[in-house]
Amino acid sequence: MAPLSILIVGCGVAGTPLATFLLSASQPAKEKPHITILERASSPRPQGQNVDIRGAGVTIMRKLGIETMVRNAITHEEGVQFVDEHNTIWAQNAADKTGKVQTGTSDLEILRGRLAEICYLRSRAVSDEVKKEGGHGIEYIFGDYLETLDQDGEKLYVRLAKSGEKRTFDIVVGADGLQSRTRRMVWGENGEGERVKQVAGMYGAFFSLPKTANDSLWRRWYSAPGRRGIMVRPSDARNPDRMTAFMMIMNDTDERLKSAAKDGRKGMEVQKKLVAEYFDGLGWECPRIVKEMQEADDFYYDMVAQVKLDKWSKGRVVLVGDAGYCASPISGMGTTLALNGAYTLAGCLTKHLINTPTPTNDPSAAFDAYETRMRPNVDLAQKLPLGGRAPYIMNLETAWGIWARNVIVWLISKSGIITFVARFAGPPANKVKVEEFGFRQLEEWQDEGEKV
Repeated sequence: MAPLSILIVGCGVAGTPLATFLLSASQPAKEKPHITILERASSPRPQGQNVDIRGAGVTIMRKLGIETMVRNAITHEEGVQFVDEHNTIWAQNAADKTGKVQTGTSDLEILRGRLAEICYLRSRAVSDEVKKEGGHGIEYIFGDYLETLDQDGEKLYVRLAKSGEKRTFDIVVGADGLQSRTRRMVWGENGEGERVKQVAGMYGAFFSLPKTANDSLWRRWYSAPGRRGIMVRPSDARNPDRMTAFMMIMNDTDERLKSAAKDGRKGMEVQKKLVAEYFDGLGWECPRIVKEMQEADDFYYDMVAQVKLDKWSKGRVVLVGDAGYCASPISGMGTTLALNGAYTLAGCLTKHLINTPTPTNDPSAAFDAYETRMRPNVDLAQKLPLGGRAPYIMNLETAWGIWARNVIVWLISKSGIITFVARFAGPPANKVKVEEFGFRQLEEWQDEGEKV
């Protein structure tokens, strides 16, 4: 039987680890899957918002052999400070650097794009090893995307939008994020409103900006009336003179916010203008941040949402990471879910499809096993803090409400019970167990041409 041909759509923190684990199974190189990774961007983008790796994600990171590179690339965020319009610090909650308690800042905070870049470099190194041994390895296609995707039960037939090239695959994996084109093509545009569930009417804008004297390794969180807020956070060692910003708006009545989110990157000018409108005239450092947002070339705007599907596969197409079960940035579990999903899907494909005593080309058993293992983890991660009320409690409508919240977080900070609170309200990363699938343990690795 010919090696399985797999198309992975998306070169992010789910797509490339999936490919790496598939090539780390025990079969001979010539029998390993033929993998193609399709990425719409013209090259890996090292920017992106701050994300964290927790619990099971740390275990999987170590299985990939990238712990050294990840730890060399973290932002070293010390924790979060709640500040007012005068930049007065009302309270600060330090990160738990042991990784044992899941506070708001983990011991492994990293830019999402930088983590994706490390995962890509790791996959490329493993692919090169497989090719040296006579296998196919991974083919990377940047700067293109799917125009059509059809299946007949035996194969999948795709056409690339820019090159016009037609390809045939056994499996297509959608690892293309919250606004997954793969999901919309296969499950249908009409149901997206039911599948993508916005959290608390929240929208967010991400970008980087120059560092100033007020910036440090602490995340500063400023809140304004009208459920608006800004977080300014440290970047990484590559960019010690820069910070990252997250501007948040909670509003479920302004249709302009929703419309702007649907436009994606092509609507950047309108998105920036809209976000600026919401923060113009506010105190603190809003004038500086709005100005830098207007000039940012790494700006990204979208709704804050979760993805919920009854089933993550349809025929020969399967979803992984945010494309299938985004938990939202509020959960603190998105990156860990992506890594765990990639690892589990690779394990189930290997066990039930690739490395079976009786050769088969039917992925249904593998997809079912993947869903059975991952569904409890996803359900746990998508249970947002305080029953989903946390965004409303932390982002208040009135100045008085913000003052009251600041007093409460000051009392909690001074009492020293924040660690106790985090054990119950923090991300549930340590509750997730990692199953063994028999993949080769990859040696700790650093790309020779990479200067971290």
